[in-house]
Amino acid sequence: MGQSLAEWLVRWRWLLVVLALVTAGVAASGVRFLDFSNDYRIFFSKENPQLVAFENLQNTYTKSDNVLFTLVPADGDVFTAHTLEAVEWLTEQAWQIPYSIRVDSLTNFQHTYAEGDDLIVEDLVTEAPSLGVEELEKIRTVAISEPLLVNRIVSPAGHVTGVNVIIQLPGIDTAAEVPEVVSFVRDLSGQLTERYPDLKVHLTGVVFLNNAFSEMALLDIQTLVPIMFGIIILVLAVLLRSVWGTLATVLVIGMSIITAIGMTGWLGIRLTPPSASSPTMIMTLAVASCVHLLVTFLQGMQHSESKTAAMNESLRVNLQPILITSLTTAIGFMSMNFSDAPPFRDLGNIVAIGVIASFFYCIALLPALMLVLPVRVKTATNHSVTAFDALADFVIKRRKPVLWGMSLLVVGLVAFVPQNELNDEFIKYFDERVDFRVDTDFTTENLTGIYNIAYSLEAGESGAISEPAFLNKLEAFANWYRQQPEVLHVNSLSDTMKRLNRNLHGDDPEWHRLPDQRDLAAQYLLLYEMSLPYGLDLNNQINIDKSATKLDVSLNSLSSNKTIALEERAQQWLKDNAPASMLVHGASPAIMFSHIGARNIRSMLTGTTLALVLISFILIFALRSLRIGLISIIPNLVPAGMAFGLWGLLVGEIGLALSVVTGMTLGIVVDDTVHFLSKYLRARREDGLSSAEAVRYAFHTVGKALWTTSAVLVAGFLVLTRSPFELNSGMGLLSAITIGLALLADFLLLPTLLMTLDKKGPL
Repeated sequence: MGQSLAEWLVRWRWLLVVLALVTAGVAASGVRFLDFSNDYRIFFSKENPQLVAFENLQNTYTKSDNVLFTLVPADGDVFTAHTLEAVEWLTEQAWQIPYSIRVDSLTNFQHTYAEGDDLIVEDLVTEAPSLGVEELEKIRTVAISEPLLVNRIVSPAGHVTGVNVIIQLPGIDTAAEVPEVVSFVRDLSGQLTERYPDLKVHLTGVVFLNNAFSEMALLDIQTLVPIMFGIIILVLAVLLRSVWGTLATVLVIGMSIITAIGMTGWLGIRLTPPSASSPTMIMTLAVASCVHLLVTFLQGMQHSESKTAAMNESLRVNLQPILITSLTTAIGFMSMNFSDAPPFRDLGNIVAIGVIASFFYCIALLPALMLVLPVRVKTATNHSVTAFDALADFVIKRRKPVLWGMSLLVVGLVAFVPQNELNDEFIKYFDERVDFRVDTDFTTENLTGIYNIAYSLEAGESGAISEPAFLNKLEAFANWYRQQPEVLHVNSLSDTMKRLNRNLHGDDPEWHRLPDQRDLAAQYLLLYEMSLPYGLDLNNQINIDKSATKLDVSLNSLSSNKTIALEERAQQWLKDNAPASMLVHGASPAIMFSHIGARNIRSMLTGTTLALVLISFILIFALRSLRIGLISIIPNLVPAGMAFGLWGLLVGEIGLALSVVTGMTLGIVVDDTVHFLSKYLRARREDGLSSAEAVRYAFHTVGKALWTTSAVLVAGFLVLTRSPFELNSGMGLLSAITIGLALLADFLLLPTLLMTLDKKGPL
């Protein structure tokens, strides 16, 4: 069957070439439908409970997507006429930012005070250039003592201030809307520093978080893909020593990528920062099939076979293992559909399409190219084969020490798997090369945090937020949060109510407390709301019928575990101290990202288990041996266990990206095992060799190909480690480690297991 199929592929090669070109052309036409998403919400499925809670909060109150200008005066003092003039100018200009609906700053903070029986509500700063020393000191006193400003708009020391702009994107085309906002903001920042050169500006906020995702994806495509192409060409040229073989492989790779990306458009899959790394992965994986076919073909020519005979033999011995490895690799990547993060599902599907496409182009295009191109091979001793013969001798002669040594290594590394802690911090998805990360870190250390938790606390009925009992519980909850070491700022309606109560009692400090009558509190609130200018209302804190209010808690940059632990403490406080109507879970991007890693681990365990079972059945059926199929499970499983153990020893943290590595690499790891076993079984069945001699034959015939493909795979995933996007770089590093350990297992563990457990006669 294998021989006749190989001859058919060679005989009808030109028809297959035409079919391959037509397939690639049709698939590539789907590129026009490609779309890109840079919204951080893409990491969460629509049914994700934390996303649902956050969307409900967003729909109740003013959206919280924002741009934050962090201003740092050179003299370290915000409260100068010059700096406040700059803040005043920026506040006015910020209203021109596309889709802006609110601007908050020191200068337009709605300061309240009593004047006789009247409540005066006005901007804290007006006509900043004309302010004198006494007026500036008064502004400083008000700002530094105002809970709504300190650690939110101004630092306690008064050395840094911020201008916060709320952005309400239409959501029609975030790929265009976000860059539009960012471009305008950067231009405005440039104008500000040109007018006020002694000011330094840091830009952060949710809009810049979204933009960082898209910029990282673009940067990866522009830098990593060319680097990967260069590495593949270099490695193939050195190891294959065939210019035409290298060029033919590059063509297969290019067509595989074009097909996968084109089909992405046809299927309506939106590209995201994680899935944007798919070309690099496809490029890496497409090499494997081509290398196995080319190595056997070139070895045949070295033994003076004709090109046609060498290609027929190469297809005969490699077609089945290439098909199996393509299927298992695709299954491994498709197991990522169990991921709770849609971008990783898309990544798995795109790469799976690329792997299947590379198999088709490998058998339909590569043979024809090698037969028509002027390939010349010298009849000479292949030093790399000699090296693998020596490795085979070593493994065969010292099989017991090698088996025990590998077993101890496996057990020793796997023992460190529990040292890994499931943890994540979404700001650290970007390294220090990314401006957003640098600006956000500075802002968190000096002003306020981008991490937050928000609660929509129900008062029970319409207008009940003015109820003194509710306000007292709200104040108690806010004060509890302020005592937590992870908290930078708490924004609570109770602070506004205390200030209004003091104002309407002649600014007497004794009355800086919550009103003790509902009707008075309601009147204060109504009077205050009627005095607020357009765009600075309380819709960001109070729902329409005044039955609920939002409590905002700004946090330091926290890991997922610490964020979840803090929220759990808050839930316990609410259970112990608040009425049932106030029992609600916090919602925010920080909460969402904190839970996604754990959810993804659980879902990927299911997907990986099913993939392993399916792959095992395929191997048992394809290899036609239950015993060999069961033996193959060991070298397929232990590389991931060893890799995570090594990770636990050296790093100790697993986040969102690393939770998909086992499923992603499972199919890749199987590749080497399948090719080694296929040659081993061929020697056992066709030549009647003993297990030891069959191992020697496998090393001789496939050792170089395994080394070459593993080198390219490791190089490809190591290229991803150069990405400033940690989801890609961490995933790339752990995948490279897993693939390297898989080669070690297939060269040292698998042969010794075969010689120990497969001592019966030829299968």
